[in-house]
Amino acid sequence: MREDRLVTHSVVISGTGLWTPEQSITNDELVASFNEYVDRYNRRHAAAIEAGEMDALTHSNSAFIEKASGIKQRFVLDKEGILDPDRLCPTIPERGDDEISVQAEIAVKAARQALDNAGLTADDLDAVLVACSNMQRAYPAMAVEVQAALGMNHGWGYDMNVACSSATFGIQTGVDAIRNGSARRVLMVNPEICSGHLAWEDRDCHFIFGDVSTAVILERAEDATSANQWEVLGTRLQTKFSNNIRNNFGFLNRAAPDGVGARDKLFRQEGRRVFKEVCPMVAEQITSHLGDLEVPVEQVKRMWLHQANLNMNEFIARRVLGREASREEAPVILDDYANTSSAGSIIAFHKHNADLPAGTKGVICSFGAGYSIGSVVVDRVK
Repeated sequence: MREDRLVTHSVVISGTGLWTPEQSITNDELVASFNEYVDRYNRRHAAAIEAGEMDALTHSNSAFIEKASGIKQRFVLDKEGILDPDRLCPTIPERGDDEISVQAEIAVKAARQALDNAGLTADDLDAVLVACSNMQRAYPAMAVEVQAALGMNHGWGYDMNVACSSATFGIQTGVDAIRNGSARRVLMVNPEICSGHLAWEDRDCHFIFGDVSTAVILERAEDATSANQWEVLGTRLQTKFSNNIRNNFGFLNRAAPDGVGARDKLFRQEGRRVFKEVCPMVAEQITSHLGDLEVPVEQVKRMWLHQANLNMNEFIARRVLGREASREEAPVILDDYANTSSAGSIIAFHKHNADLPAGTKGVICSFGAGYSIGSVVVDRVK
């Protein structure tokens, strides 16, 4: 990792956007559907379970979900399919090649709001980065479709995937493009349709994810005109290979003789291992990043952390600050949105930054599969 201190252009976040689906599922609704699925499964396999040939499935409950994660509900593209005990999967029909894709459509909705907040139009952009945990298709790039849907007939775009850290990695990529002169303004967007890769029949993870789309506008400080600007003081990225969060879905699945519908083609994780291994790494990265930028931790008034699990966020904030963090210092949105992969820290930033005065410093941080960790230290300048 190398951090360039010889910056030609100061870069600011001048606008953010958030698109939220209309449909939501409470824990109680989710548990009722899941438990009905469990009862049907156990009845169907009663003989094998009685003979010890199969294990019975276990009910879930809302108290378990909230204690384990802090999640109370989640927004989704399709509620009916997820709550159908015979399906436990969203119903999202494919669209024709002449129609905008579902993922590009929600990306555009968040992007337009971010552009409005920055006081810009698509004509002002030079680049589009779509950074998220799953792409609807391999090619053409979702970013290029978003570029076209915005009416942006110039510039460039590409997709990038660093799982739950995609947004912070995308921010550094956009900052680097602006600093090296290949762009003046960059749109970074995170359309996360997490309901499509979740195993809703798995008690250990059926409650984790929701759907959403977020967007961030990055531009040269001298060009920015919005009323809310955050200078990017520094970015830092880290990856370390681990199998503890994994999804094996990919184009080679069809070439395997018997693996197309297997459980490993959806999200899976070893949650306790992830907590034990990732949380100290994240806290250490934030602390060392602030130290290298000569920003005392006492000056950090807010941390917009990845919204995967409340216990993880509380651990990280406590380790960084040396004490318990208040909700003002480490805002929580996962109770309403659940884990939205790369979008979580951006939702927190979008919803919880306008109250802070100029001169306030904060940290946007995400972490997840890879392992991957990204931190962005910002300072409100306007």
